[in-house]
Order: sequence, then structure tokens, then C-alpha cells
Amino acid sequence: MLKGKKIAVIGGGKMGSIIAQALLEKRLCLKKSVIVTDVDSNRLGFLASTMGILVSSDNKQATKNADIIIVAVKPQNMKETLQDISPVVNESKIIISIAAGITTSFIESFLLKGTRVLRVMPNTPAMVGEGATAVAKGVYATTGDLTMTRAIFDALGLSFEVEEKYMDAVTGLSGSGPAYFFMIIEALIDAGEKVGLARDLAAKLSAQTMLGAARLCLQSDKSPSELREMVTSPSGTTAAGLKVLREGKLRETLLAAVEAATKRSKDLAAGK
Repeated sequence: MLKGKKIAVIGGGKMGSIIAQALLEKRLCLKKSVIVTDVDSNRLGFLASTMGILVSSDNKQATKNADIIIVAVKPQNMKETLQDISPVVNESKIIISIAAGITTSFIESFLLKGTRVLRVMPNTPAMVGEGATAVAKGVYATTGDLTMTRAIFDALGLSFEVEEKYMDAVTGLSGSGPAYFFMIIEALIDAGEKVGLARDLAAKLSAQTMLGAARLCLQSDKSPSELREMVTSPSGTTAAGLKVLREGKLRETLLAAVEAATKRSKDLAAGK
């Protein structure tokens, strides 16, 4: 799908470099077809030496020569970046933004009318190929553009099409979600240590248990509640643990956390 396409990643930070690395590791494109830009010359040198890709500090030139431009700059730098590359963006190019809170309409307002723009929200597990990425189309993006964008981000895990109006909810759930699970793992490690396990063993057991449960949830045809019931015997150990979680209002707390993060995403998008 990406054969013959030239890709520019504007912003060689953590997520930008992860995307570039995934494109190469999944053999979606050749090294000579990818260029990453950044303002930090040391960062560019590191990326060139470790990945063997083209690098540059010239966003405009990289954009001019590319078919697909992945804009991986911080939200506060998006306006300046768009103003820089806008003279060389035309309808033949696809613009993919990963900047949180930046709408496709905002991006389109700086570019030639008809420019195909897509907005994505990846999350940090993309670092290990287990990311969850939501993809939304702008006004002019086509179904083919969506398919191509999803192919890129499927290289980092799993991608899902959503309407852009749900992007704040996605941010509150899967964007911020890894931190919720890290906190749960932290608590499980402390609990394991409290009941007598060595901390390093408790850490491995906790993380692997969450990973296994998540994979089972994705691969099984049963719902999470059905899977939970499968491992819960009446008056057994799991039932005893779940009783405490219900009394501690774990479900309600997680609901409130996602709602709070979603609201904050909306506030940030509104400049608050």
C-alpha cells in the first residue's frame, strides 16, 4: 500500500521516531523513502545512525518531496509548523497529525482547500508494538486515505476509525489509559510484596497477568464479564478479592477518571 510513497515525519521526538521505526520494521517502506525532521541536530544524528534513514532540519523541503506527511510536533508548535509547510502542501499530499487536541479543521485552515487531512490519537504502548490508535478523517480525506493511515498505525498495534467528535473521549480512555493501568500494576506490586512475594517477582507477575488478561479479552469471543465469571468460583479466592474491589468502588473510580481526562482534553482543545 505504501510502495513508492515517500514519507516525511515532521518531529523526531519519541512518537515520531517510533512511527518511523515501525514503518521500517514492518517493511511498509524502504529506508530511502522515509525522512525525519527535527530542530535538534543531536537528535537527527542519533536517528540517522540508529535507523539509517534520511534526516533534515528543513520541514518545508521534506514536505515538498513527500507524499505522506506525518506531523508529530507538540500541539503548541502546530500553528508554526503548518505556516512553515503550507506553501508546499497541495491536494496530492496526505497530512496526518498526531497532535492531541488539534482538530482537522484547524489544520485545514492553514492549508490549500482540498488538502486531505487525518487526525490520529496513538498511545504509549506503541513503543512496544501494542498501541491503540484512533483515526479520524478530515473533510477532504478519502476512504483510501483512511485505509493507508490505518495501515501505518496498525504497524504500532491496532487502529480504529472514529468520528472526530469522539477524539476527546478516545484521549480520556486509551490516550490516558496506560497510566491508569500502570497505577493498578503499581498497586498490585505493593500488594504482592505485602503478602510476602519478592518485589521483582511481584512486578513480573502483575504485569504479565494484566498483559495476559488483555490479550485474552481481545482474542476471546466472550465479554469481559463472562471471562471474569469464568475465573470466579463461589466463595473462592477471586470472589473474595472482587468483593473488596466492589466495596472500594473500583468501577466508579475508573469511570470518573475517564470522564475527568475527557473533560480536560476538551478544555485543552478549547485553549483553557
